[in-house]
Amino acid sequence: MTKQSSPYATLVAIENSCRKAAAGLPSQEEKVESWRGIGFRIGEQHFVAPMSEVAEVLHEPRYTLLPGVKSWIKGVANVRGRLLPVVDLSEFLQSEPSANNKERRILVVEYQEVFAGLIVDAVLGMQHFALNSFSEQLTDVKSNLQAYAHGVFHREQTWMVFSPYALAKSGGFLDVVA
Repeated sequence: MTKQSSPYATLVAIENSCRKAAAGLPSQEEKVESWRGIGFRIGEQHFVAPMSEVAEVLHEPRYTLLPGVKSWIKGVANVRGRLLPVVDLSEFLQSEPSANNKERRILVVEYQEVFAGLIVDAVLGMQHFALNSFSEQLTDVKSNLQAYAHGVFHREQTWMVFSPYALAKSGGFLDVVA
């Protein structure tokens, strides 16, 4: 009986030459867990809201003024057949109205029975942060922000994590009658 090594030997030789010519496996990169949110600015302060807490971002719509409400309630707008109360977030939080410029946007919050639009000075797009850049330590936070701030992310600048849902649950936000 003849030895059947010739086809087998050929396959082994092909395998060895392929292994020698093959590129090495790419190095494993360590996966960094990240957090995403909608970045926005009020004055010079940068904020980020969880993606799940912002229903949509709108250009500032025309709105109708309402009598007998607090000054931070700017009016009500018709957005696709729904009445959207428009709130100046800067005036609510800091007692000074937001700058009237073309960068102003509305963050729409829809939480339980609350449907409201929050005027912010600018929306800075979707922001990604490494989880290890998060800190629960809030330093130099004004007392009127503490109930809505849940920590900060550190990058080129500090981004305060702002919860629109916490805002929508607060009694001060729901008390609109002047």
